[in-house]
Amino acid sequence: MRWWERVGAWDEAHRFAVDAAVALVAAIVMVPTASDTLDRAGGSVGLYAASLAMVVPLAWRRTAPVASAVVIYTFALGHLLGGTTLLLPADALVLVALYSVTVHGPVWSYRIALAGSLVGSLLAGATIVLEDSLRGPQGGFVWSLTLSLGALSTFALALVRRSRREAITALVDRAERLEVERDQQAQIATAAERARIAREMHDIVAHSLSVVIAQADGGRYAAAQNPAAAERALDTIAETGRAALADMRRLLGVLRPSAGPSTSEATGERPRPGVLPGVGGRTGPAGDLRSAGRAAPVPDLVPQPAVDDVAGLVAQVRDSGVRVSLVRMGTPRTLPPGTGLTVYRICQESLTNVLKHAGPAPTATVLLQWAAASLVLEVTDDGRGAAAESDGAGQGVLGMRERAAMLGGTLTLGPRPGGGFRVRAEIPIPPLHPSTQETP
Repeated sequence: MRWWERVGAWDEAHRFAVDAAVALVAAIVMVPTASDTLDRAGGSVGLYAASLAMVVPLAWRRTAPVASAVVIYTFALGHLLGGTTLLLPADALVLVALYSVTVHGPVWSYRIALAGSLVGSLLAGATIVLEDSLRGPQGGFVWSLTLSLGALSTFALALVRRSRREAITALVDRAERLEVERDQQAQIATAAERARIAREMHDIVAHSLSVVIAQADGGRYAAAQNPAAAERALDTIAETGRAALADMRRLLGVLRPSAGPSTSEATGERPRPGVLPGVGGRTGPAGDLRSAGRAAPVPDLVPQPAVDDVAGLVAQVRDSGVRVSLVRMGTPRTLPPGTGLTVYRICQESLTNVLKHAGPAPTATVLLQWAAASLVLEVTDDGRGAAAESDGAGQGVLGMRERAAMLGGTLTLGPRPGGGFRVRAEIPIPPLHPSTQETP
């Protein structure tokens, strides 16, 4: 901030004190200099009082501009109508009052003040014409013109100053409103991100735990008669847990700064969605890495799952003991950002509900149909349907509805006629190019 800006800011913060000091200096200078006018006007002591009365209101010229201008105008007009044709030094304060009320007062006040100044100029010229025959009409006209030009010039300067102050005030107000809107947008974005993370966490944890529970139950019953099946169940549990841990780390990794290059960048390997490089499959337990004094490598950046990963999801659920098949119809094509993840998560939640609620030995079908302007995902099963028990929370169904609605799609679900349950999601996608022929 420059020195004159600091002085201006201090002056704005101490208006009354500065104006009172200015009024005191004006009183010291202007009231004694009225003596010459007193001598020529016949020694009227009232002119001293008029001069002092016009100086004192200067202390309130910015804190109470209208009242200050009324007092100054009243005494200036009073001594003029009292027969004093000569102007007092304090009469110059009329221009100061006009400036102050124009800059700091309401619109109606500076309009009246300007009109009063012009009327006072004409009245001063007329008084000179009537009481000073030596000067004649020409002298009165010159006085009126000079005073009117002084009032108009002062008003124009004050109007420019007022416009600048209003522009600065508007800019400050706009900046404050933008700050408030920025904070509100940040809060809205934070709430939306929390909701997104909550949906992702629910999908990851619910699906993975459902697979783990199903494999654990099957492995416990098969341990006595078929140790190989129990070993396969334990391997599936380990792979599912590692994949879920990788998804959670990838999801929550955006909340903290990166600590260095990712594993995929260091090795040049492109990891699969939901699987840790070098940790999936039948790799040994993580305790081997901990015993070596280093943590398991976790990729910082892993591609989000998409429609192409639905086949792997179906295979994973099939490995958990559910008879599930995948049917594809139509011509696959590139999807807008986020659409593939939405379809994957809806399919994941639907298959998770099959594991949790369909009952023993269900059969499920996943249908992916690429239509001309939409992508249809339908997951059906022949399980318990309406008789299935639920915890009543409904977070998974709510998340699926929100994901579909976010892309302008629809989601319908409910029991099938004759038994079972069906989830159908239809997501709008860019229309199929006319040159591309749809194949069943």
